[in-house]
Amino acid sequence: MILTDTHTHLYYETDAVRRAALIQRCLDNSIGRLFLPNVDAASVALVYSLVNAFPGMCFPMLGLHPCSVKEGWEGELAVIHTTIRQPNIVAIGEIGIDLYWDKTNLTEQIRAFKQQIAWAKSLKLPIVIHCRDAFNEVFEVLEQEQDENLRGIFHCFTGNAEQAQRAIKLGFYLGIGGVVTYKNAGLDKILPGIDLSHIVLETDSPYLSPVPHRGKPNESSYLIYIAQKVAELYQTDIETIANITTANSKQIFGV
Repeated sequence: MILTDTHTHLYYETDAVRRAALIQRCLDNSIGRLFLPNVDAASVALVYSLVNAFPGMCFPMLGLHPCSVKEGWEGELAVIHTTIRQPNIVAIGEIGIDLYWDKTNLTEQIRAFKQQIAWAKSLKLPIVIHCRDAFNEVFEVLEQEQDENLRGIFHCFTGNAEQAQRAIKLGFYLGIGGVVTYKNAGLDKILPGIDLSHIVLETDSPYLSPVPHRGKPNESSYLIYIAQKVAELYQTDIETIANITTANSKQIFGV
């Protein structure tokens, strides 16, 4: 059994001993594949430090997070652009729109989002979307950009059933993380109506820890709790969830 964490910022841990312990706890829980999205120019080196330390287990994704679209963002984007043609990059991400923290720079966020979608299309790579309080805005961009090369993952999907189907119709998988374990989050009612062929698992560590670690720093080894909850919702076993969601991740990323 191999579980895949399709979205983790595990590279934020830079202490070699603690980082090795995090990796070992993943292996102890059958989590053998970790996909790492950067957030800005400074985090590119952190991503590659982890990728180089654990080749074949850690995979890089590069992009400018919407919350990093601040003054001077064009320069940040240009720096990231110089790295995206490295042969082992598997996706452009995380990118998208976040209107939770700041609604004043929507125009700039859309510009950055569209520019990075163009990168992904030119490289025939998937995109990994950050969408917070911005489903309508993200869908508008995706529908404008839709073609045979547009595909990817809606990271940390927390939308309703209609939004789920809309994302799937556009060619996107749903990234399911720790929120699925929260009471009253609503995903427990939506997921059983979505075929497993459309979902992948993620932690978004060190954020959004699943129950029973909610409120504490998250880590990729906690993906086991997310997989267990998803197995419960689909009335199946964790091995089936691991097999299907890992196969889905291979379909998306090509590795």
